[in-house]
Amino acid sequence: MPDYLDDLRLAHVLADAADAATMDRFKALDLKVETKPDMTPVSEADKAAEELLRGHLGRARPRDAVLGEEYGVEGTGPRRWVIDPIDGTKNYVRGVPVWATLIALMEAGEGGYRPVVGVVSAPALNRRWWAAEGNGAFSGRSLTSASRLRVSQVPELSDASFAYSSLSGWEEQGRLDGFLDLTRKVWRTRAYGDFWPYMMVAEGSVDFCAEPELSLWDMAAPAIVVTEAGGTFTGLDGRPGPHSGNAAASNGLLHDALLSHLAGRL
Repeated sequence: MPDYLDDLRLAHVLADAADAATMDRFKALDLKVETKPDMTPVSEADKAAEELLRGHLGRARPRDAVLGEEYGVEGTGPRRWVIDPIDGTKNYVRGVPVWATLIALMEAGEGGYRPVVGVVSAPALNRRWWAAEGNGAFSGRSLTSASRLRVSQVPELSDASFAYSSLSGWEEQGRLDGFLDLTRKVWRTRAYGDFWPYMMVAEGSVDFCAEPELSLWDMAAPAIVVTEAGGTFTGLDGRPGPHSGNAAASNGLLHDALLSHLAGRL
């Protein structure tokens, strides 16, 4: 099995470059913000960071494909870098520090593309999380200064902490009843949103989280971090990995209960 450590080192270099670019424009009074066709915001910093990362990858990994939120897919082949230049753009443009650059490497296999490297870098929080397939998940400021991540061992819903993004998506998809039922069964709920709940699942400070509508670039990096920390990452349909258009992440012990409640089966 490849160790992907060279790719992980490159992902850290990419994250360093993105951090510098995004922090330079964070809270800038003249930041330019547009509305995309899907009615979500995009800032000049989103576009600049993705262009920067694509440029680095074009030089360092010219044979690899790149998929990014702002500029789509470029290239073909069995290896694909998946980039979200700023996950949490709404926070970014309002000066809220909860946003991150998500960088993943996905590799083609018998079951389709799977994430094999992931870096989640949140410079305004001074936090970074990462993982490579078969090498575990870590958090710290560098590869040489890091702590191993492990999910919690909470086995019961009544003792569990549940994180989510918002209520509107669950209501729009007709899943609100199951969602609300789940919130009544757990010990604690918090709406942290975006990348952060998945990282807290990997750290063991949150026991599970879920979102009803996501894109591949939202999930590829968090998925490998959660699974390498010992957790489970699937779609709401139970399909492993980041391919279902939505996500459920847990410590594994609570995953079946999580999916059953959100599907209205309990």
